[in-house]
Amino acid sequence: MQAVKMFTTAVCPYCVRAKQVLKAKGVTDIEEIRIDTDPQARQHMMEITGRRTVPQIFIGSTHVGGCDDLMALDAQGGLMALLGAA
Repeated sequence: MQAVKMFTTAVCPYCVRAKQVLKAKGVTDIEEIRIDTDPQARQHMMEITGRRTVPQIFIGSTHVGGCDDLMALDAQGGLMALLGAA
């Protein structure tokens, strides 16, 4: 299974929902990067994604986007394929 990395904050309902979706798909390990406690991580997230909102989700080297993007990918049947890509 591909590594999953997620930029989050402590009080983000979309972050919680994205983690629930991923765990329901069998993801057991999510690398969380808290941008509310690390200004450099926030800056890095904005540089690599062009976005300011959380969550920002990466599966392997692929930037999925936010929670809505993750759920759309799942609805289209692409989430499991991306998670399983080697």
